[in-house]
Amino acid sequence: MIDPQTAATLALFAENADRQARLTPEQLDIIYREKWFRLFVPASQNGLELSLPEGLRIEEALAKIDGSLGWTVTLCSGATQFTGYLSPELTRSVFKDDTVCFGGSGALSGIAKETAGGYRINGSWKYATGAPYCTHFTANCKIEKDGKLLVNTEGVPVYRSFLFQRSEVTIVDDWDTMGLKATASQRFSIAGLEVPRERSFTIHPSAAILPGAVYRYPFLQFAEATLAVNTLGMARHFLEEFEELIRQKTTPAGPDSAGVLLQQKWQQATATLQFLRNRFYTAVDDSWSRLTTQGAIPAPVLDQVSKQSRLLARRSRKIVADLFPYCGVSATANGTTLNRIFRDVFTASQHLLLNFETP
Repeated sequence: MIDPQTAATLALFAENADRQARLTPEQLDIIYREKWFRLFVPASQNGLELSLPEGLRIEEALAKIDGSLGWTVTLCSGATQFTGYLSPELTRSVFKDDTVCFGGSGALSGIAKETAGGYRINGSWKYATGAPYCTHFTANCKIEKDGKLLVNTEGVPVYRSFLFQRSEVTIVDDWDTMGLKATASQRFSIAGLEVPRERSFTIHPSAAILPGAVYRYPFLQFAEATLAVNTLGMARHFLEEFEELIRQKTTPAGPDSAGVLLQQKWQQATATLQFLRNRFYTAVDDSWSRLTTQGAIPAPVLDQVSKQSRLLARRSRKIVADLFPYCGVSATANGTTLNRIFRDVFTASQHLLLNFETP
């Protein structure tokens, strides 16, 4: 899936990326070359046109190399997936640029006032992953018409999503967190910007313009699954480093009693994570098969994707939390791989989407 030499090169720069709080030029060059920022963009628009199951496995593999790397590709490729809801005439020219990168926010923290030709936008959005290299930003806005915010029949604000060019936004470098440092998830804002209607869209299967199945996959489960595989990948990386720690503590005569305990804990954690991984991909693969063969995904199947995504994320980070106390004081030192993975996992844990309890 990712050739060993490419993986090794990406890993080589992970510590430096964490230290400088953004991906390195070497990492970005590989991302652009491999088209990872456009996993779900159609081939006709210079994308990879992957299915969701294929994209998830790449995102997991990248997160296993480095958390910030996987998270950035996941969030930015998730944003370019919105091409399916925009006019092909608009996006076809956008994706001619080999370094195009979408980023943005799902927060409903903007106001779009209807005008004769489109909308006037004001707002500020936090946590735009990959902001330093985003060429375009997406954001959600409540809709205002004739001085009033529009609401639906249930009293919920009506909103739409928008696409902005980098030159139209103001970026604030306020990303200073414990982990996922190299995601550079910075704030951006817009003040009084006029945008045409063609740069407004709705993220819903019924609103898809392009024919690809990935644009008809419900976005909630799409987002849950893509975030879950990041925690999974980071946990797998942690277990790999933990296994190396055991090897370092093993003498030619074999492990001592403490070493035997660590081996048992590693084996149990590895088996548990593999079981959860298999169950997760079974749910996702089933949902994708239903969509592509039947044209729709039954609600119980979607519920399973949500359940397995949330369970996988929670149990993955619990595995890391349970094993970290056995890693020794050296693992708490800044600059160590175990320390970086731990910080990344528990920064990712703050994303509310995967923190709801499963039935």
